[in-house]
Amino acid sequence: MPGTDPDAYPGISVLEVMVEAKKYNRYLASLIDVHLQLNFRVLDFGAGAGTFALPLLRRGVEVTCVETDATLGARLRDAGATVVVGLDDIADESMDLIYTLNVLEHISDDAATVRALSTKLKSGGTLLVYVPAFEILYSQFDAQIGHLRRYSRGALTKMIAAAGLQVTESRYADSVGFLAALLFRALGRDGSISRGAVKFYDMTVFPLSIVLDKLLYHRIGKNVIVVARKNVGALDTLRHDDDPP
Repeated sequence: MPGTDPDAYPGISVLEVMVEAKKYNRYLASLIDVHLQLNFRVLDFGAGAGTFALPLLRRGVEVTCVETDATLGARLRDAGATVVVGLDDIADESMDLIYTLNVLEHISDDAATVRALSTKLKSGGTLLVYVPAFEILYSQFDAQIGHLRRYSRGALTKMIAAAGLQVTESRYADSVGFLAALLFRALGRDGSISRGAVKFYDMTVFPLSIVLDKLLYHRIGKNVIVVARKNVGALDTLRHDDDPP
């Protein structure tokens, strides 16, 4: 349990609370589905409680979970998932799709991790990354759950491109969340969350945020999304999703 294992992920309790964020989790699942085909081999890097991997498994998708936390790994295995503790256990050029959601910010050498993820992708394979955005929002809560950093879209895009991948999509998400996080930080709040707060945000604020994101052309947000492909053709172009049509 958290607090008894020095290597345990400090955010397990947050993962358990975030199960209540139904609309938010459906939104993240939709980001995966856009790039998914049923015959794909998929890697969930930092699978956590299996919020996204387990529903894919139930749909018949071949998913492998990378999870270093022993408690979370055991839960995933009990649920029938294939779990490994590191990328060394994954064959090179074996995955059609890799997604990593709210994970890279926990890793000291995130650039090396992205390079390693790139080697696991097949030619034409896709990497989907979703992480917290804007260092100005970094708070006590980030520190408590093991966030080492927050990202700008430009820095994340550059890091992924440096790993030999071609970035095809780059945008911010959750514009209202940005304003809420900025306000909490300005008020000196620690940003801790409860099930009630998560339910309220998920039911009322997050849907508004998705609409506002489109109106603002994804120029700002609490999170940043980058999609990249391996060995794609010259005709593939970067889509920022932040320019008016």
